[in-house]
Amino acid sequence: MSFNIGDKITLSIHDIAFGGEGVGRVDEFVVFVPFVIIGETVEAEITEVKKNFARAKLLCIVTPSPKRVTPECQYFGACGGCQYQHLDYPAQLRVKQKQIADLFERVGKILRDVVAPVLPCPAPYGYRNRIMIRSQWNGPAKKLEIGFVRTDNKFVESITECKIAEPALNDQITHVRANPPPKGGIKVVLRVQPENWTVPADSFFQNNFFLLPKLVETVRGFLQAGGSRHLIDLYCGVGFFGIEAAEVVESFVGVEYDKLAITAARQNAAARNIKNGEFVAAKVEEILPTLLAKFSAEKTSVILDPPRKGCWPETLELLRKTRPAQVIYVSCHPATMARDLNILCADGVFELACVQPLDMFPQTQHVECVADLRRRN
Repeated sequence: MSFNIGDKITLSIHDIAFGGEGVGRVDEFVVFVPFVIIGETVEAEITEVKKNFARAKLLCIVTPSPKRVTPECQYFGACGGCQYQHLDYPAQLRVKQKQIADLFERVGKILRDVVAPVLPCPAPYGYRNRIMIRSQWNGPAKKLEIGFVRTDNKFVESITECKIAEPALNDQITHVRANPPPKGGIKVVLRVQPENWTVPADSFFQNNFFLLPKLVETVRGFLQAGGSRHLIDLYCGVGFFGIEAAEVVESFVGVEYDKLAITAARQNAAARNIKNGEFVAAKVEEILPTLLAKFSAEKTSVILDPPRKGCWPETLELLRKTRPAQVIYVSCHPATMARDLNILCADGVFELACVQPLDMFPQTQHVECVADLRRRN
């Protein structure tokens, strides 16, 4: 099939790819179209042509899906922050579960049955407690745009509110617009501080307070089921998982390279009178062998909560070599998670018992996953 940019086509959507684009075919040639739903027939315009696929922008819906809803945000489709506001929430959860199962099967060689249904967020809108506002000088219009990166990833879409952000952040957006940055290219982080947690300005904390109890419940449940006496919390940040799981183990240690985060973790533990753990500022790959030798690998569980890029290869190889009783892997990037799980499970070193997705990011392509891996004897 030969396409040219600007060609208009009609096609049926038979799948939603990871990332949110709909998948259609013209004579077996794949065309990706955003903001569509499985079963819809749409008209689209080709915007990019590659050897094995093309991309197109949606022009109109010929046959709409009954699952299609009216987006709550006036910027949806132009702003690049959300991909699924046109899809009713139960359908979003089913799409994400299938995407994760497909991805894990393809990248991680992982059986689909281990992927549980996605746990829903009680607040599908107004849940984000941290956002990043960008500024960009619009030369032709001679004005400063303040908002989020557009869907085309080239420009900033100027916004006055964000429907997935907590109301307090929308008040902060109003303040930023009234007191704009002096020039383009400046990023402004807006945040609602978690209650009773010390979090330095640049340190990580989960972006969704509403589903946070379920995330803790999932991690604690896996940890208790594993029966370990000791816990090593890698990439621990301000100590969240180690502190929340402290009462179900005899001892724990949190490891984080960010010294400010470690200082905050110690303050957070002291505020809760947690005395059976410690926090160490160090590189994971340098300190892990010492910790596993100290705690005894067969009695130890390891929590991994790495950045989006996943774990360092050295860390994964150390875990394969030292073989702790359990690895609980937490990630908001299923693709790198699937890759890392495939490495950990290679040659039967670990066995994946369960993957629990949680919808920490409704209306968007993103999803949090927690995996429970057990050492094979």
